[in-house]
Amino acid sequence: MKKIPYEPPTQSVAGQIFDAFLMLILVFITLYLPLLFKLAGGGTTTTDFPNPSWETLGQNATMAAQWEKLGFSPEKAASIVGTRFDYSFNGTALAFTALIIIGYFVFLFRYSDHEYREVIAERFGDDRPPEAR
Repeated sequence: MKKIPYEPPTQSVAGQIFDAFLMLILVFITLYLPLLFKLAGGGTTTTDFPNPSWETLGQNATMAAQWEKLGFSPEKAASIVGTRFDYSFNGTALAFTALIIIGYFVFLFRYSDHEYREVIAERFGDDRPPEAR
């Protein structure tokens, strides 16, 4: 008995275009929402230097020479050197994010397993009912 090769369902061109635009919109929203709600970045901290010199800015002679080659004096460089990014984070938010990602992957693997078993059953003729698979 000759087996008929498996033919996966086809999707129309309009469906593919819709899916592509949907994915593009979802990526845009995912990347833009943190900026919109001011959730991206913790900001900066600034240290003021009342009488800036290369020594008070923590720059050695080699660093100072490079700053001067770029056209910066200690007064101009003080605002750049004194600005630091705030890298603090919220542990609860990190744990919540990890939980969401892990939950998504568990869902993805379980759903993929179900789909895989349906394809195998369709291809090789599993007699068990779908809920028993």
